[in-house]
Amino acid sequence: MQTPVDVFNTFFLILSFVMGGMIGSFLNVCIYRLPRNESIVRPRSRCPKCGNAIAWYDNVPILSWLLLGARCRYCKQVISGQYPLVEAITAALFVCVYWRFGTTPASPIYMVLMAGLVLVTFVDLSDWTIPNEVTFPGVPLGIACAVLGMFYPASGLIVTDVFDALIGAVCGGAILYLLDKIALLAFKKRGMGFGDVKLMAMLGAFLGWKSVIFILTVASLIGSVFGLVMIVIGRRGATGVTKEEGGEEEQAEATGHEELDVATLTAPGAHYLPFGPYLVVAGILFLFFGEQLIGLYLGLIQAPEPSTTILPILQ
Repeated sequence: MQTPVDVFNTFFLILSFVMGGMIGSFLNVCIYRLPRNESIVRPRSRCPKCGNAIAWYDNVPILSWLLLGARCRYCKQVISGQYPLVEAITAALFVCVYWRFGTTPASPIYMVLMAGLVLVTFVDLSDWTIPNEVTFPGVPLGIACAVLGMFYPASGLIVTDVFDALIGAVCGGAILYLLDKIALLAFKKRGMGFGDVKLMAMLGAFLGWKSVIFILTVASLIGSVFGLVMIVIGRRGATGVTKEEGGEEEQAEATGHEELDVATLTAPGAHYLPFGPYLVVAGILFLFFGEQLIGLYLGLIQAPEPSTTILPILQ
């Protein structure tokens, strides 16, 4: 039999999922319009292909996409799977935040952070930019949350010292900025965009200075693995494309879209893999499992006690 506390938590988990889906629906608007410098308020949501306004009953997160068969009600053109994906990811992250932080001020704060990180990820993947609308207010907001943690110990925030947040913001941004300058001097090309610097500063402000090395290490590891996979796929794809089959350039001319294929993205000298999504994934991992992962790592590298290993052998 469920206790009142169980019913209460279940209700808020469901509410978190619904809210996350609704916020995800709004994020889809932002992902589409921000890179185009369009208002995210007006006009109301429309089909990007036929321009018809989307009715409220066709704008229910996840469900509407499924019920419509992934097609616009009016023009019958395919609706990108990105829309329900963004909504589902945001809803799942909101549930995880409530599961981790419960009914504390930390939950709405980190839900806002999750929404910003989802927006950053999909804009960076589609447009290779990181919107200032997220990172510019994100840095002072992270520092302000640390101030709240100082005066309200029961806030549930993982950073409760304003100097922790300040050092995290400065170090996070400075390290990526220096890496970018070193890459520019060594390889004669930018190591990363300045948007990544601002994103890392924001993550450092919200998650503290301890998160900086963790995020950079994990993000670099994930990016390296993904980059190697893309290179392998690109080389295989490049050897299998012929003129008779119709290469990417011919297809682009036919469709009117200039899209880069994998071989182009991973060609020597190219730099087309956005680093922002890797920083986001690493930051989310630190938020939920940072202390445990750091403790596990320290436990693995800690040298064994001589009395428990060598001495018994000598005896």
